[in-house]
Amino acid sequence: MRLIVGLGNPGPEYVWTPHNLGFLVIDRLAERIGIRVRRPEGKALVGLGRLAGAEVALAKPQTFMNASGLAVRDLVGRFDADPEQMVVITDDAALPRGTLRIRKRGSAGGHNGLKSVIGTLQSDEFIRVRIGIGPAEPGEDLAEFVLRPMSDADLEQAAESIDRSVEAIEMIIENGVDAAMSRFNRRADGPAEEPGSEDPGPGTN
Repeated sequence: MRLIVGLGNPGPEYVWTPHNLGFLVIDRLAERIGIRVRRPEGKALVGLGRLAGAEVALAKPQTFMNASGLAVRDLVGRFDADPEQMVVITDDAALPRGTLRIRKRGSAGGHNGLKSVIGTLQSDEFIRVRIGIGPAEPGEDLAEFVLRPMSDADLEQAAESIDRSVEAIEMIIENGVDAAMSRFNRRADGPAEEPGSEDPGPGTN
């Protein structure tokens, strides 16, 4: 069973905020494969189905972002999932809007959801798909930035990022993470990054 987790905050007031892009990707992915992510499993909502020939569990933790790791740890145990094959989707204020970064492992980069997952699992060895939402305006409080409802223009950009994230996840499942990194880890003004490269600096999210 491949576990695919989108990070976000439960509640209608957070649905269209940048910090909930992980949830929105899960919703789009569920729509693509014809399932609903509504089944309560511990501290998350889950949908089961098949993606690219593999059995998958799509999950949205209901613990709020800063405690995401509690739900993820529970899901790993319930589905006997391999954490190294788990895919975690999250926003990233350190990346420009429209940018994707796929990694096999790495630090939390200041993201509280990833920090919780890493701390609870005691490992950073899991695949992550990070969606750029930055930059914030100079001097803007980052917490307010990530929790503010997106404008129409932001939603249009987010829709493109969500579609590309779904394609990236499908490629991870079908062809492996290296293939997805080679295709989707493209800088705005340059070629794809090497599959083994890591981001040099942290973000704050």
